[in-house]
Amino acid sequence: CGTIICRDDISDWVPVSTIVIDKKTGERVTCTQYDGHVIEETGLIKMDFLGLTTLSILKETVEIIRETLALSVDVDSIPLDDPATYQLFCDGRTVGVFQFESAPMQRYLRQLQPSCLEDLIAMNALYRPGPMDYIPDFIDRKQGRKPITYDLPCMEQYLRDTYGITVYQEQVMLLSRLLAGFTRGESDTLRKAMGKKQKAVLESLKPKFIDGGKARGHDDKTLAKIWEDWEKFASYAFNKSHSTCYAWLAYQTAFLKAHFPAQYMAGVMNRSLKDIKEISKLMEESQQLGVETKGPDVNESLLKFTVNSRGVIRFGMAAVKGVGLSAAQAVIDERRKDGPFKSPYDFFERVNQNACNRKSIESLILAGAFDCFPELPREAYFAPTSRRETFLDTLMRYGQEQQSRRDSYRNSLFGDMSLTVQAQHPTPPADYEPWSPIERLNKERDCVGLYLSAHPLDPYSVILKHVCSASVRELDDADKRAELAKADSFCFAGLVTGRKEKMTKTNRPFGTVRLEDFNGTGELTLFGDDWVKYANYFDPARCLPLFIRAKSQPRRDNPNVHNLNILAVELLADVKDTLVKRLTIDLPLGSLTPELVAELERHSNDHKGAAELHFTITDLAGHQARLRSANTIAVTPRLLDYLDTLPGLAYSINK
Repeated sequence: CGTIICRDDISDWVPVSTIVIDKKTGERVTCTQYDGHVIEETGLIKMDFLGLTTLSILKETVEIIRETLALSVDVDSIPLDDPATYQLFCDGRTVGVFQFESAPMQRYLRQLQPSCLEDLIAMNALYRPGPMDYIPDFIDRKQGRKPITYDLPCMEQYLRDTYGITVYQEQVMLLSRLLAGFTRGESDTLRKAMGKKQKAVLESLKPKFIDGGKARGHDDKTLAKIWEDWEKFASYAFNKSHSTCYAWLAYQTAFLKAHFPAQYMAGVMNRSLKDIKEISKLMEESQQLGVETKGPDVNESLLKFTVNSRGVIRFGMAAVKGVGLSAAQAVIDERRKDGPFKSPYDFFERVNQNACNRKSIESLILAGAFDCFPELPREAYFAPTSRRETFLDTLMRYGQEQQSRRDSYRNSLFGDMSLTVQAQHPTPPADYEPWSPIERLNKERDCVGLYLSAHPLDPYSVILKHVCSASVRELDDADKRAELAKADSFCFAGLVTGRKEKMTKTNRPFGTVRLEDFNGTGELTLFGDDWVKYANYFDPARCLPLFIRAKSQPRRDNPNVHNLNILAVELLADVKDTLVKRLTIDLPLGSLTPELVAELERHSNDHKGAAELHFTITDLAGHQARLRSANTIAVTPRLLDYLDTLPGLAYSINK
């Protein structure tokens, strides 16, 4: 991004060369052979021009808001004291927020509880190698756990906003003028010397600072201490104006996320179309925000992610593998021209098959874009017909014939007669083998890159939500590992989505596996005997839902780092009926209705299980009675969904 500006031909001033920046196109760029640190000494100007994807995200989000809500949002005029925005920072919900989305930064934000833009500016400046060590002290001073002190009382004028800690180059410039009478030019020279670590220049300025400070009545020992702190500061001095611009952009993105979560997350997703892992992370974050993300739909989707009238994010058709821009645009154009498609037959009768070919339509079907037509399930399109072709081929031919007949009528003398001609729809195959849920979802994932319409772990949702001590996403969190170390063991469950097998330096096998659950993905590393013993479970091709027991233990050489030791690996399908030991339902006496008893009895008869069923019943006086049912029961998602609908009722699950 460094650009050299010269009033004449650049080669008249400095030696230049050309380098290839794109091997495919052979595109070249001219560059100077002088280092950037010395180029200005030749009389030239070096400017850095930065491009930020975040600016495009802001622009796209504002456009999505305008299209979906008919609102015009000026992100340059939003209030700087918006409570919802600061609450988002305080909660650490900054996935997708510019400069503040890393896990350590989220942890620091939860500790800091920022309440003004100055806090964000300082955190942006401190979160870098070197000054990062000052973050705990900064947080403690903000929260009042440590006193805010100043070497000299007059320094509060410029260090108040950063709680007495020098963070910015501008603070050094202002303080040098305040304490020692530096001129503006001298203070700027000091800034440059710090930023470029020019020790000789700093040494030459030190006597002037001490003498100037003494002349203003300051103690020379205090001045020497301040200068020593500044010399240490030189290794990480940061420009406040730069940090302010970035913090302002971060605040704008957080404001949009706090007030328009669906539109903002769609805008961020549109900038990550080729990165399925990033899309998956953003979808998980959307779910946490209460925003649903659904797969592609030929009647709702556009090219990229958008938000429908119900506030649901829709997957863009162009993001489906095998569906090009022209194919997706053909579907959108036809929909805008003559309205939504009424049936799959209507789709094939209308869409231009030259632009939207068989491969594109097949990918859309597998991705779930035709699920809006309930009369044909996905597998029906690929069922064989009597003509030794799939029903999709039959529909393609039917559509071509209808479009050809329509065009012929339009060009005939009796063109209006086309309105009265109605062809008979082809009959779908009567017998075809339904896909299993996992087969359907895997085909969907092959086209989209992730599960959209459902998740293979849905049948085990009770185990993951009520039995597991941790999610796979937390396996990479150092703080969570330390917390889990307090227990003798913990458990988690997930689906195997990837694996890498390697050898250690001592020629022993180990493996790194990637697991997925409802909350995201995480990695687990198994060494030595653990890998030999459990490697067969961690095969992505088999897509096995696993239940894992482990122990978190501090390392001998570094107690602050915790390793995970695997205690047991089991198939979720084998243990799901035995993991829940008891379901206890707490309810007021008035809620114990015959309907509730009948529903529980019906469920226990239909879903035999091993879990004990207990009741804690409370009367109006607060007296409690504890009852145990003679029946055992299977605790299923359907049962818990039913219990969630009953007012005044609570339940607990014992493992």
